[in-house]
Parts: sequence; structure tokens; C-alpha cells
Amino acid sequence: MQRLLIILGLLVLAAGLFWPWLARIPFGRLPGDIHVHRDGFDFFFPITTGLLVSAVLSLLIWLFRR
Repeated sequence: MQRLLIILGLLVLAAGLFWPWLARIPFGRLPGDIHVHRDGFDFFFPITTGLLVSAVLSLLIWLFRR
């Protein structure tokens, strides 16, 4: 558990340091993400982005547990 928390902390630190470059990646604007924009109303639901992030995190956790 300690190793997992340290790795997650380092990943968050790296994401914070590289945020200007990471913000250019089109996460949240992938095909399959729902974005409804109407007068006075804006709704965003990132289905595809959530699935992709979940798959990557599951793969990383599976690799570190081996």
C-alpha cells in the first residue's frame, strides 16, 4: 500500500509539473464524450475519457501488483 501511495503521489506531482503540455492533450474532447450547449445551460459528461482513464489506471495497478 505504501508503494502504491508513493507512486500515485509521484504521478500527481508529474502531472502538476507537466500541466501546460498535458492540457493540450484532447482528453475531454474525445469522440463519445457528451457536451450539450444551450442558452444558459452547459452540460458535459466525458464517457469515453472516463473509460480510457479507467482502463489505463487498471492496467497500471495490475502491472504494479505483479
